[in-house]
Amino acid sequence: MLPYTAYLRVYQPVTALPRREQAYWRAYAESSGGIGRVEAMAAEHADALRRLVAAPPVLAPEQESRDAYVRVWGDDTYICPWQTRLRSWLAVREFRSATPARLSAAFVPEPVAQATEEAFQRWRDRGEPLRTHILTSTWGIPLPWFAPFAAGERRLVLEAGPDPATARGDAGVHAHSSATGSDRTEALPGTQPSRALVYVTEMATARRRLEHAIQVLETSLGDSAALGAGKRLEDWLAGVAHPGSLLELDYGGLVHLLDDDELRDDESVAEVAAAITGLETGHEELTVAMYQRVTQRWKSIQALEHAN
Repeated sequence: MLPYTAYLRVYQPVTALPRREQAYWRAYAESSGGIGRVEAMAAEHADALRRLVAAPPVLAPEQESRDAYVRVWGDDTYICPWQTRLRSWLAVREFRSATPARLSAAFVPEPVAQATEEAFQRWRDRGEPLRTHILTSTWGIPLPWFAPFAAGERRLVLEAGPDPATARGDAGVHAHSSATGSDRTEALPGTQPSRALVYVTEMATARRRLEHAIQVLETSLGDSAALGAGKRLEDWLAGVAHPGSLLELDYGGLVHLLDDDELRDDESVAEVAAAITGLETGHEELTVAMYQRVTQRWKSIQALEHAN
C-alpha cells in the first residue's frame, strides 16, 4: 500500500536539459520501459523505509538519486527526477521545525538529525538549487493544485486498465492532446490493473490557467489565504519549469481512501474552475456552492488521518 500522499510533478523535456545529461536520460527512459508509475512510487517508498529502519537511520541518501519518472508525450520524452536526497533534506527540516524538539528526538536521534542538517548546509553553501520538481501533500490535495488543469484532462483507472502515467509514458493512453472530454479506462494487452487518478497538461496551458485564477482571486477577494497559496504555486512553477514542460497531478495513494463511486464523482478540478468562474462573473451562489462541495470532500478525507 502506497502512502496516502498526492503528488504534483513537473516533467522537463529531455531536449531542454544540458547536452551532457541528455544521453543519460534518453538511455534511462529506454531502459525503464517496463516500469510503471505505481512501481516507481513503490520503489521510492521502499528505499525510504529501508533507510529509516536502519540503525542508525539514514535520513537522506549520501548521493542524489539518478532515477526519474518518465513520460512520452507525442514524439518527445520528458523526465521528472526523483531528487530523493534534496527532498529528504527538506522533509527532515520541515519535520523538525513543525515538531517539538523533545518529541522529534523520539523519531530522529539528535546526532543523526544534526549530521543531516550539516550535510545539507554544506550542499547549500555550494550554491546548489533548492527547488524540487515534485511537491507532495499527505491526506489531501491543496485547492490551488486543481487550478492548472481542466476536467477533460482527467485519467481515471479503477479496477481495470493501464496505468495512466507509467514510468515509460502513457502506456497506451497517449494523452498528448490537452483534453479528450472523457476519462480513459481502457486496458491494453499485457497491462496490469493500476488504480489511479491523474491529470496531465502542458506547462504553458497550466500556467495560463493558474495566472487567470490568481487574477480573479486578487480582483474579487484581495489579499487572502487562497491568493497567497496560488501565488506560491505560481512561484514554484516559475522556478522549476521549462516553458515546454508538462505538469502532472497524481492522486497517488489517496485513491485507496476512496471507493469507485467516490473516485468517479470526484470532479475537484471542475468544481474549482466553476468557483473561479462564479467569482469572475459575479455569480456568488455558484462560487459558494462549488467551494463548499470541494472543501467538504477534502475535509472528510483529511479527517481520516485521525481515524481509529
